[in-house]
Amino acid sequence: MIKIKLEDVRAELHKIDIEIISLIEKRVKLAEKVLEAKKHIDKSINDEDQNQVVLSRAVNEATERNLDTGAIKEIYKILIQMNIDRQHELSGEGNLP
Repeated sequence: MIKIKLEDVRAELHKIDIEIISLIEKRVKLAEKVLEAKKHIDKSINDEDQNQVVLSRAVNEATERNLDTGAIKEIYKILIQMNIDRQHELSGEGNLP
């Protein structure tokens, strides 16, 4: 029987956490491109229809992978809000009192 060491599993989790943070950073950095594209088509920063598309896609993917869809939906709501906040910040609205 192979003995699993807790520190090895934690080290693997740490690597995954770093990957997740890196992907979140990439996602938030795309807010600038999204904002520019929205300006060209006169679209508001908060696009509720697109938010629902993203949430639906995430829930469907979570369902296929047998993950907690409620938790995934909450995570994606946070990710969406991070991008909305970043777009407001980039447009100069984030600095208002």
